[in-house]
Amino acid sequence: MLVGRQSWRFDTRPVILSSAVVGGPFEAQCPLADDFDYFHDDLWLQQDSFEKAEVKLLEHACEKALEKAGLKSQDINFLLSGDLDNQITSSSFAARGLKIPYLGLFGACSTSMEGLALASKIIDNDGANYVMAATASHNAAAEKQFRYPTEYGAQKPPTAQWTVTGAGAVILGREGKGPRIISATIGKVVDLGISDPFNMGAAMAPAAVDTIEVHLNEMNLESDYYDLIATGDLGFTGYSIACELMQKRGIKMDNNRYTDCGILIYGNDPKVFSGASGCACSAAVTYGHFFNRMKRGELKRILIAATGALLSPMSYQQKESIPCIAHAVSIEYIQ
Repeated sequence: MLVGRQSWRFDTRPVILSSAVVGGPFEAQCPLADDFDYFHDDLWLQQDSFEKAEVKLLEHACEKALEKAGLKSQDINFLLSGDLDNQITSSSFAARGLKIPYLGLFGACSTSMEGLALASKIIDNDGANYVMAATASHNAAAEKQFRYPTEYGAQKPPTAQWTVTGAGAVILGREGKGPRIISATIGKVVDLGISDPFNMGAAMAPAAVDTIEVHLNEMNLESDYYDLIATGDLGFTGYSIACELMQKRGIKMDNNRYTDCGILIYGNDPKVFSGASGCACSAAVTYGHFFNRMKRGELKRILIAATGALLSPMSYQQKESIPCIAHAVSIEYIQ
């Protein structure tokens, strides 16, 4: 059901039957390590390129989600997935191996919630019995494509962020026990002219605030309706900007209620500069950490506004600014 201009309310409240999160060796040392299902002990995953390793990460997360749901790949009607690699090749190549009817998405780091929103809409419209939404990122692959190969050891400014090496997948169904998808708000592209690929948090913060504001207005909610509101990967720099923007727009937001996945996953580790980024950032924190907290009864209602920077190597080389977007999904688990 359309609510306002850009939000959906799901009458059937699709249920998340399972979720799975896998990570790389650096993620195994992070504060949220207990919320991952599996860690690979090297960045290569026994492949001959980082891009092929990312395919394996995504396949592994999808296979683990199937295992946890007690389903097989042939039970899934559609796979929705995207990533940061050129032409979303990690997702397409993973879909080749999984043999699930596939819809490729590109929302950059907002892909986790873009996929979850669209999967929920398909279920809610009687378009499928089971839908899988997934995404992945790889630190070395993303750095090589958008900035500098990690082997160069290039210096970075304090505003830079660390791309998560990992993958996350969820399976949605019509009925069952688990967190339910209540609503979603599809974001608009917001571009305030920032062109520095080492300052993604500042570029994405306005899009995150815009989508959160629209969601609360169109759903006629106050922020305290949610036990937790999380942005995707603004990091410390973007988080502080988002807090300032919300205050200026009159959005009442308790700092104990609002957090950011890019801050949570690595904590205050100085090696990650301003925090985490990458498609796997919001996917890992939401599908692992937040869902586990919901199942323990610590959280009942959460809103995840995953953020994405919609640039490409070509647009950066042509000195374009960075258009950004955020998609928000409301999730509830009332036991």
